[in-house]
Amino acid sequence: MSRITLFAASVILALQTSAVAQTMSVQSLLAQGYTIAGILPSPAGPGIFLQKETNLVVCFVTETPTSTEVATRYCKPVR
Repeated sequence: MSRITLFAASVILALQTSAVAQTMSVQSLLAQGYTIAGILPSPAGPGIFLQKETNLVVCFVTETPTSTEVATRYCKPVR
């Protein structure tokens, strides 16, 4: 394969991973059978580790005194 083809494939893979991370939420992962494996305090907001079999995802959540719910900021797979 040429370098351009490899680069294009890596860009597409990165964009797909980013899109998946943006559509994940704590609620959607729990609905898919993930369980909470741990939590951690973080400057980005509380982090929640969710696990299903060998898959591990970390999500960061946020809330304010006036917010009506705790919202998922973002989630990322842990590799």
